[in-house]
Amino acid sequence: KNVTTSSALKGAIQLGIGYTVGNLTSKPDRDVLMQDFYVVESVFLPSEGSNLTPAHHYPDFRFKTYAPLAFRYFRDLFGIKPDDYLYSLVNEPLIELVNPGASGSLFYLTSDDEFIIKTVQHKEAKFLQRLLPGYYMNLNQNPRTLLPKFYGLYCIQSGGINIRLVVMNNVLPRSVKMHYKYDLKGSTYKRRASRKEREKACPTYKDLDFQDMHNGLYFDAETYNNLMKTLQRDCRVLESFKIMDYSLLLGVHVLDQSHRDLGDSGQAGGDGRRPVGQRVLYSTAMESIQGDGRAAEALTTDDTMGGIPARTHKDEKLFIFLGIIDILQSYRFIKKLEHSWKALVYDGDSVSVHRPGFYASRFLKFMSTQVFRKTQCKLGGGTGKQCVTWCMHNAAGFLKERSIVSLN
Repeated sequence: KNVTTSSALKGAIQLGIGYTVGNLTSKPDRDVLMQDFYVVESVFLPSEGSNLTPAHHYPDFRFKTYAPLAFRYFRDLFGIKPDDYLYSLVNEPLIELVNPGASGSLFYLTSDDEFIIKTVQHKEAKFLQRLLPGYYMNLNQNPRTLLPKFYGLYCIQSGGINIRLVVMNNVLPRSVKMHYKYDLKGSTYKRRASRKEREKACPTYKDLDFQDMHNGLYFDAETYNNLMKTLQRDCRVLESFKIMDYSLLLGVHVLDQSHRDLGDSGQAGGDGRRPVGQRVLYSTAMESIQGDGRAAEALTTDDTMGGIPARTHKDEKLFIFLGIIDILQSYRFIKKLEHSWKALVYDGDSVSVHRPGFYASRFLKFMSTQVFRKTQCKLGGGTGKQCVTWCMHNAAGFLKERSIVSLN
């Protein structure tokens, strides 16, 4: 017997993480050393329990934790306290997201909307391990990032099967209705959602669909510059690791429709409402481009959920949620092969899998010209901060005929 059934896997994930994070609290804080990136801790959890582990109703399993001290450092860097991490991941049932992508991975969401747990292939887990020292260096220099925020890497072994899991930030909050959702790569070759995808309740569209459906998303100058600076920095990091074929996951919430969609369940089922007293604590879109990378409370209200204010070319008010996803693929031999034959058949510039430098520059060009655009504030010459304030108050329905007040 093994833990491959959904309920057993969810239970084993929560037991394993509960044990390993609890165990870590007894270890003193210290600087992360190079060898910490290569440590793997392992514990056996038999169903009858042991002197170290509790009894449980699942098949026996072994739980491995990769680089526990390094990931504790990352969680601390993002302002995630051990008790909060445990509470989010262990106290409430995990929600399985149905068919969220083409990768074949399983995705689980924590009930409070904060964390995604994704199953990854062996080679992706290995690649993340190799990435950790460089990821550590990059985050120390620049915690303001739209790159995935990795909070833990684990492996469950049961009945001869290995299931590897990564815990990451959740880019699209369930409690905000996403009227449009996109997976953008900056490529136009075959980048259109399939008919099957379009029939879904909340389809994920692609680059050509975006160009058909939107004439760009408009931001005030300050927000646009912050956003593009963050993307440029992130792409430079990805290129340095020879990473490509990543995407920008983009959720668009249309404010003018929000009175009809309040509390809508979004992508994940359930009633979509956050538990009482729960705030968006970490890693919101707004905080990723403007904050210091830590807890987002100063920039976030329960009404905006940390979305970035934007407008359509028709002046409809929006909130944007976004993050770079799918970075755990190195530019391997198989990708080179794929590029060489595709380049013979098609125009090489439009193929989605390309050398990392070209991939990054094409990605940035598409985002900065086709997707995100700069507008002048139309609110009586207000500053960028005044625009943001106006948009946030308007979203919450607080402002009737009040004057616009600067954040200063």
